[in-house]
Amino acid sequence: MYKIVEARFLAVNIKLFEIEAPQIAKKRQAGQFVIIRLDEHGERIPLTIADSDWQKGTITIIVQGIGKTTRALNNKEKDDTILDVVGPLGTPSHIEKFGTVVSIGGGVGTAIAYPTAVALKKTGNYVITINGARSKDLVILEEEMKSVSDEAYVTTDDGSYGFHGFVTQKLQELIDSGKKIDFVLAIGPIPMMKAVAEVTRPYSIKTVVSLNPIMVDGTGMCGGCRVIVDGKSQFACVDGPEFDAHLVDFKNLSDRNKMYSRHEQNSLQRYEHECNLLKKANELP
Repeated sequence: MYKIVEARFLAVNIKLFEIEAPQIAKKRQAGQFVIIRLDEHGERIPLTIADSDWQKGTITIIVQGIGKTTRALNNKEKDDTILDVVGPLGTPSHIEKFGTVVSIGGGVGTAIAYPTAVALKKTGNYVITINGARSKDLVILEEEMKSVSDEAYVTTDDGSYGFHGFVTQKLQELIDSGKKIDFVLAIGPIPMMKAVAEVTRPYSIKTVVSLNPIMVDGTGMCGGCRVIVDGKSQFACVDGPEFDAHLVDFKNLSDRNKMYSRHEQNSLQRYEHECNLLKKANELP
């Protein structure tokens, strides 16, 4: 059992958890993830390690409640426990002194972009961050991103805060300004990552994305996280999760992620129905 020592919402349906996991905290590097299982009957889900504190023996994850398991996890509070937390998994981010780097986080992808931005800054890069969200109330880790940035920008789709537009528009604006960009990291929804890749492709700017395919065991045994990169099959859990954005087959990734959407929706509906029944039962005199 892994104890939750802190739990708080950062935005609507987006919650931060600090979890006691001393062995993982000692070994974790930027870009790596854990696979958790809430209970004996729960599914395994991958979640990127947003931060760690080896002295306290804790790791931090940030969770957006979308499906059954993430909704159930976001119902947990401080001092609750999680049955399994396995990791660190995946290949760590490749960190070197590129020069000027742009770290882009879309939505909860900011939680994944942040630790890599920290590592890039420590290595001596000039770090520009773009923190994107649909609206002001969904912006997360703004101050944390600013703390590791030489330049920091927030974008919102609806213009309710910061730059009115998409992260790709801000990135294009930076390129058009004549600023020499040596490396781009983009993490977020698949359409966003694909769009960033298309912005940087004409300029041959090295661009890396962190892929989020369906994942089960996290060891490459199940093959569920297969992705096509440079026309070849690779496994995100062991070969990634980070890959050259200009070589990723985003259509294949999107199609594979939709394979179980109907089952996922049915599972969520059953979970919500059970939660409503339990709530009504607890309200009875």
